[in-house]
Amino acid sequence: MTQTPLGLFGTDALIDDEDRAIRDTVRRFVDDRLRPHIADWYESAQIPARELARELGSLGLLGMHLEGYGCAGTSATAYGLACMELEAGDSGLRSLVSVQGSLAMYAIWKHGSEEQKQEWLPRMAAGEALGCFGLTEPDFGSNPAGMRTRAKRDGDDWVLTGNKMWITNGSVADVAVVWAQTDDRIRGFVVPTDTPGFSAPEIKKKMSLRASVTSELVLDDVRLPGSAVLPEAAGLSGPLSCLSEARFGIVFGALGAARDCLETTIEYAGARQIFDKPLAGYQLTQAKLADMTLELGKGMLLALHLGRLKDAGTLESAQVSLGKLNNVRESIAIARECRTILAAAGITLEYPVMRHANNLESVLTYEGTSEVHQLVIGQALTGQAAFR
Repeated sequence: MTQTPLGLFGTDALIDDEDRAIRDTVRRFVDDRLRPHIADWYESAQIPARELARELGSLGLLGMHLEGYGCAGTSATAYGLACMELEAGDSGLRSLVSVQGSLAMYAIWKHGSEEQKQEWLPRMAAGEALGCFGLTEPDFGSNPAGMRTRAKRDGDDWVLTGNKMWITNGSVADVAVVWAQTDDRIRGFVVPTDTPGFSAPEIKKKMSLRASVTSELVLDDVRLPGSAVLPEAAGLSGPLSCLSEARFGIVFGALGAARDCLETTIEYAGARQIFDKPLAGYQLTQAKLADMTLELGKGMLLALHLGRLKDAGTLESAQVSLGKLNNVRESIAIARECRTILAAAGITLEYPVMRHANNLESVLTYEGTSEVHQLVIGQALTGQAAFR
């Protein structure tokens, strides 16, 4: 009797019935709605983002771990498991949900005024309005404190000028949460995308996250009322708190891509005949499968542990860095190793392996590069900040 990779670890026993039911619902959605189309979306670099957002909203997956305002209020672990299933479909799909719920919605939910929450969160939870999160700039990614986007007071208004780069959902968003330098501190602003001076040209010719909308944000003297500022966020801690939320989803999500690669590869190796017996029957193949299963299972145990800590309210940002660093690094290694077993077949979109490997190249660097997370962990261990 054969085992699935995670079945060998028995991790289902560590997931409660409610969280497992949510996971299974998302898995069915991915299998029925996304898998038949994802290769074509990836190849054409086009995705029906707004249509998918409404479907994801109807399932309660947008801002699912937030309380109130039409959000489902699930456990953090359930959110992580949903991210895992979405990324088993494609990293771009998980990115859509992650940016909507853990960046744009979370920023408003955590740092916004009651008026901002009432205006945007119910529509965003339903998928009727899409959001994006403008922090990274062309010259400032790992060092967001150096951002050049400025917000200046003009009477009761704010005027924003600057550029943001690599912004998921930017070209299809109805609202952007934009972070800018002020004369005081970095502040966040809720920017309706139909505001004069705001534009979001889409970034083309990507080799990764092709089934995802990626954009530049251009702010050309965007005038906003005083009520547009997020009142509860001042300084870099505001956007960093949102990034920690999104990184938590990646801890689980990346494993979904790895699991999909590994399960695909096991099935392929069992069917592929080499020298008159299945490829799966060779020692070298089994050694690769065993090593990959070990890393996937360890990553899953780590993710579930961090989920329990988050549900208990004790999860620290350095612990999220442990998860993001390990699980993305191991997931991309699994995807690459799987490609070697599939050989030439592995480079086609008939199989998901190269698509996942390409996507994970982006996941490896966004929301904190591996090097940044190494330094976060190093600071936690030594008390010394080595970022400069």
